Order: sequence, then structure tokens, then C-alpha cells
Amino acid sequence: MSPKVTFIVPCYKLAHLLPECVDSILAQSYRDFEILIMDDCSPDNTPEVARSFTDPRVRHVRNDPNLGNSANYNKGIALARGKYVWLISADDRLRKPYVLERYVELMEAHPEVGLACCPAMELRSDRENGVLHGVVGSQDAIFNGPEFAERLSRYNCLVVASVMVRKTCYDRFGGFPLDLGYAGDWYLWCLFAIHSDVAYFAEPMTNYRMHEASMTNSLMNGRARTCAQQDLMTLWRIAGMAREAGQPKVEVAYKTAIAAEYARQLTPEKYGTVPLLAEDEFKRSLATHAGDEREIRSIQTRVYARMGDYYFHHLDLPRAAECYSVALRGGRPSAKTFIKFLLSHAGPAGAFARRALFGLRHSC
Repeated sequence: MSPKVTFIVPCYKLAHLLPECVDSILAQSYRDFEILIMDDCSPDNTPEVARSFTDPRVRHVRNDPNLGNSANYNKGIALARGKYVWLISADDRLRKPYVLERYVELMEAHPEVGLACCPAMELRSDRENGVLHGVVGSQDAIFNGPEFAERLSRYNCLVVASVMVRKTCYDRFGGFPLDLGYAGDWYLWCLFAIHSDVAYFAEPMTNYRMHEASMTNSLMNGRARTCAQQDLMTLWRIAGMAREAGQPKVEVAYKTAIAAEYARQLTPEKYGTVPLLAEDEFKRSLATHAGDEREIRSIQTRVYARMGDYYFHHLDLPRAAECYSVALRGGRPSAKTFIKFLLSHAGPAGAFARRALFGLRHSC
């Protein structure tokens, strides 16, 4: 008989933390589950640690050769026998023994829910340091899926270790895209939310461990440009998925997020002290992904208006004026953009007036 839940525990150079993760699962009051330790050809003693668990629900799967994070996840998903799938890295853990029981009870009662989540408590040097990520409200709730997908367009507010997914979501839409190693989870949560509702528990019931060898750090370390490119690829793909699903509001939300992300990459706003994207690269990317000339002009207008806001905020008024000018020439900018363009030519008095009218932060 198949278990109700499959926990997929990817492990690479994390043998010393694996027992905490597995023990937190074995301590759950809800007992109908299996644990797949997905050992990605780890060079440490992961096999020895995995064999130390005598509970028959724990299975050790060793890859040879190393598959990489996304392919390892996908192999685990393919092997999963549960109705629900929970991905939790070997360095993370469940905080309470009733976590799984709460998740299963809710999803059994609400078949329209495709995934459930909660905030994660940061764990650093074995000490909890407050809620790290994943807060989307102060009360338990079931969100309309497309509305939650719109929320996800702004940033990935979910922690992998806190998400349980109905296996049919993976069966229908597939697993982690291999070309989105950094943003693959964000892509999947967005895609699943377009097609199913999302359950949220306000209590932080998982720990996300912060350390140098974490999966997130290994994906991001020295790869800011690659991560930025994957952010854009994810947004463009989900915009297309929303259009195919007949969700125009979701598509608009992702097109807005695309403009904002281009602006962040064309300025030093998000990824460091220098822009990650040159203007010629931006134009080539836009020409590649946009549907037609009208969409190109629309996104360009929003991108340059937001860049103008960035430079105005940093009191680089000449560059702000230049960006606003491009936005005004490119399409149908808002009245706010025109006013900001005029204020950018007014020196300190213009900056003072803008504070009064809009505030200095991005207000386009």
C-alpha cells in the first residue's frame, strides 16, 4: 500500500546534518509517510548515516554520477509513491511534531488546494533567529490560486522546506526545469498556483538553516548574472503559462514584474554595485520574448520610467531625466511619469516637490 506522503530529502555533503532532518520527520504524529534520502553521490559519509536509520519508511537512493540539484529533485519526485510530496533539504527540519498532521488534514479536506505552505524560522549555528521567509499573512488561509500567483509575481515568498504539493501537480506539469536551477522552485509554485488554490499556515513550522554549504548559497555563489537571467526567464515563462490558462490578470501581473526586473538589472538596484544588464542586451531580450512591437513599447516605457525613479531616488537628476524622456517617447506613459520628468529638471526644488507628491521611492 502506498504511503500518503513522500518526503524527498536531497543530500550532498550534509551527512552531519541529515539526522536532524530525518529525525524531525520520524517524530511526526502523522505516521503514513516514506522518506527518500536522495544522496547525490555525496563524497562524505552520507551512505553510512542513511543506513543508520532502522525505520523501514526511510529509503536511501544514491546517484552515480552526481545529477545536480534540480535533476536530483526530479528523480525523487519520479520515485515518490505518496499522494503528497514534501521536498526538504538535509540541512532543514520540521519544528513541531504536528506539522504533517495539519498539512494532510487540510489538503484532504480541500481537494482544490494544490500546495500548502508556512513561514520558515531561520536557523543559524543551531540557534533560531526569527522568521526568515514565507510570511504571507497573519492568519491561516486558503488563497485563490490565480490571486496567489499574482502575489508570487513580485518575488518568491515560499521556502521549499515549508511546501507540500499534491503529487498530481507534478504529474500534470512536470518537475524542476533543468535550465532554472536557481529559480526552479519559484517557477513551479507560480505554475501550480495558476491552476490550483494555495493553503497557508501562519505558524512557522519549519527551520531553514543558514550556512555556507546550503543549497541556496551554492546556487547563488558567484553567479549573480546567471540568477538574474533565470529570474527573467521564469517571469516570461509564467506570463506565457498564464495566457495559455486564460488568466489575463495573472499575465498582466507578470508583465509588470518583467518590466520591474529589467529595470533592476539595468541599474545597480538589486544585484550589486554595477548593473548586470546592458541596454543592448535588454533590447535583444525584449525582442526575443515579447509578442509584438506594441508589447515591446509598453514594457520599455515601464522599464525606463522605473529606472528614472531609481536615479531620482539617488538624486542623479540628469540620468533620471534621460530615463523619463525615453519613457515618454516610447509609448503611453502615465501622467506621473510626465510630472516626474518635469521635476527632474527642477533641481533640489524638484526633488522636494516630488517628495511631497509621490515620495522618493519607486512610485511609478
